[in-house]
Formats: sequence, C-alpha cells, structure tokens
Amino acid sequence: MPTATEAAVAQPSVLERTIHIDGVPTRYLSAGTGPPLVLLHGAGDNARDWSSVLPLLGHAHQVLAPDLPGYSPGSTPATDYSPARLARFVARFMDAVGADRAAVAGNSLGGLAALHLALSQPERVTALCLVDSAGLGRAVNPALVIQRLPGIGELAIALGRRRPGAALRAVARALLLFGRPWRTPRSWLVEQYRAARQPGFLEATVASLRAVLGPFGQRQLLTRRLPQLAMPTLIVWGTADWVIPLIHGRRAARRLASGDLVQLSRCGHAPQIECPRGFAEALDRFLRVSRPR
Repeated sequence: MPTATEAAVAQPSVLERTIHIDGVPTRYLSAGTGPPLVLLHGAGDNARDWSSVLPLLGHAHQVLAPDLPGYSPGSTPATDYSPARLARFVARFMDAVGADRAAVAGNSLGGLAALHLALSQPERVTALCLVDSAGLGRAVNPALVIQRLPGIGELAIALGRRRPGAALRAVARALLLFGRPWRTPRSWLVEQYRAARQPGFLEATVASLRAVLGPFGQRQLLTRRLPQLAMPTLIVWGTADWVIPLIHGRRAARRLASGDLVQLSRCGHAPQIECPRGFAEALDRFLRVSRPR
C-alpha cells in the first residue's frame, strides 16, 4: 500500500496560469497530461469550481478549466454573453493553449456554451459532457429569473460586493446549488466570498443571467438539435438539482444519437463540487470508452 507521501506525489499538480485572449487576461487551471479535456463553469462561478476534480481527471487527460469572459481577476465584464459568443470564446481559448480538438464538459451556463460549440464546430469536440446544463428546457429556479430584472440585478451587485453581502451571497448560493448544503466545502464558500468582492465579477454574473434568461425562464432551447450531435455525449445530473430540474436531463438523453445519462444521487446543481469523486469517475469512464481508436 502506498504511503501518504507517495499518494500525494501521484496526484497531478493543479497549476494556475493566465493567458490573453483577444487582449483580455484569462485565468485557467490545468492538470495532467494526455488528450485535452476542457471544463466550463456556470454563471456566478469560476474555474476554481473544478479544483477538486482536476487531480482526479488529470491522470488520463490534460485538463484545462478557463474562466469565462469577465470572471477572471483583472478582466472586465464582456458586452455579449450570448451562448454563441461564449462558444467562440472557448474555441479561441483552445487555440491559445494549442488544443485543436478536445473533449468538452460544461456545467449549467458552461454546458450551454459547450453544446453551442459542439453544434457549430463539431470537428473540434471529440466528446461532450453536459452537467446539469442550461439550454435543455424552459424551467429554471425563479430565484435566478428575479436577478435578471432591471434594478434587482444592480441591487444584488451593490450589496454583494460589500463584506456582509458577499458572505450572505455565498451562503444563499450554497442553499440553491447543493443538494446537501450543510456539506458545502468551506474552501468553496471562501472562494465565493472572495469572487463577489472582485471588481467586475458580479456584473459579469448578472450580464450572464440576462443573456440566457427571460421573464418565463430559459431563452434558448436546443433540445431539438441534440440528434445532430456527431460526437459521443454524456449527460450528468444531480437528482437534487433545485436550479434546473432533472427531467431536462432525462428528456435530453432520449434525443441523443450516441449518448447516455448518469444521475448522481442526492447531488445538486454542481456535481463537480458537491460529488467530485462520483462525477470524475463517471466522466473518466465515459471518456475512456469514447476515446477515438
């Protein structure tokens, strides 16, 4: 049996780097070597959402997790957060890191961006993983729809950047995102607090929500286009997702020409944070089977 020191050495190191895409600084995390795997976070989060799964996936993949536009320290909010714009950003990120083709996994808003990329540039996506993804149904938690309303979003920004507001926001997001919020990692709460006080972060969050949500829920539905996906596709969903209902994932899986659905019991909207080992095992297993021979 390996010692604790040997086990620690065996874990791929997670590195944090910054590159410029179209002149804008973009932070990304990387780990491991092998076929590229790009991980995309959701609205109101950042690349550090994937910190727990990067070492687990880095044993067999070169894992790359960028901040979406406006979410990196030192960057400014983008003017366009449409899913098509985000997909183009992901393609430019892949160009910048030298990944002509990659498996792409996205959570929530990141899932919608990944889906857009797979549909618009299928030659660049070797495999697709949609994690509690947006774009697969109209329904969404009303708490998010409220934040897109004129004045409400600006109030949330003003309150959230102050110390008490940033702490309250972190707790409120834990209650919304996790199936078992009492087990929320302390490191994630700290990161949520820090990010809320980062200039431009909350503005990027509200702009993201306004781009994809309308008064009656999600604006863009791509379910009918799922049969067009040429690459193997995995849908991962937490059974206790209070943000986007599980039925979206189940209906989407039935439309895939080549794909499957993995349901993570008692897990919420962000399985990569709440259930990192189960999520990483499901994704790694899928990628090994789907790898081109």
